[in-house]
Amino acid sequence: MSRNTSTSLKPRLVRRDPRLLTRLSVNARYMTKEEYDRLVANVKEDGCLTSVPLVYGAGEYDEGRELVLSGNHRCDAAVEAEVFEIDVMLIDDPQEKDQLIARQISHNSISGRDDPATLKQLYDEIEDVDWRAYSGLDDEQLQLLAEVSPEGLSEANLDFATVSLVFLPPELEAAREAFEQARLGQNASWLAARADYEQTLDTLASTHAAHKVGNVATALHAILAIVENHITDLQQGYTSPDGEPLHSGTVGLETVLGARHLPAPAAVTINKAIAAAEGRGEITQGQGWRLLERLAGKYLSGANHVPGTTGGES
Repeated sequence: MSRNTSTSLKPRLVRRDPRLLTRLSVNARYMTKEEYDRLVANVKEDGCLTSVPLVYGAGEYDEGRELVLSGNHRCDAAVEAEVFEIDVMLIDDPQEKDQLIARQISHNSISGRDDPATLKQLYDEIEDVDWRAYSGLDDEQLQLLAEVSPEGLSEANLDFATVSLVFLPPELEAAREAFEQARLGQNASWLAARADYEQTLDTLASTHAAHKVGNVATALHAILAIVENHITDLQQGYTSPDGEPLHSGTVGLETVLGARHLPAPAAVTINKAIAAAEGRGEITQGQGWRLLERLAGKYLSGANHVPGTTGGES
């Protein structure tokens, strides 16, 4: 059931003791120690909160002990800064649980973004060192500002869409490295045809339906499993219909063998053969594939080989 939007809220500004207000038991918003210490220092400097927390009463919480929906850290900072009376915005209209949680989340998530070029311009206009510290920009943000081009980056100049990427903990470090490499190579460009994009969506839709899944990551795993099962089909990328190489680049050994792994005994045997061939100077050190190429060539030129056929295990 959708919420009733026919009645608007009628919040009012009241004074409260931050020590008595009820804090959220589950708060998704967090601050680093450096950010919190900066907030406490600013409240001490001002002697008050310069932005008001949002609290909820409606008879469910005693007067003075209302629930802090937004501004829990500001209330804690006020207590630590020994500011024991603050302005808060009080909602007295009765709210359902869903409404309270939605308002809590919205206050944390709908906060806008800073235009880096404009932020740099404003920061550079602050001459006093103490007031620069008051602004709360950390070393990482300042480093980013130092790299900002003077050309404006405001929304009016950009045509963009927001994309959220979520990584599991084991993949996070690899993702950070990939983004760093992308940042270093920011002048490089890749172009994909619209047809490729549509084909990707069609493939995902087909996979969703076939496996009856709704999660994109799960569908991608299914697609990758299909590719893995048909890995030797990639030979078409470097082998012509008449069996000649299409290019001189390198290819994955798994596309040749049809598997990414070998049984350990087989791997040991191959390693011994490669080491012996290297030791005799028959192949270059570190190019063990040349021994496999030589053995395959001898097999193809042998008297028992019939072109166009493959032998089975005996």
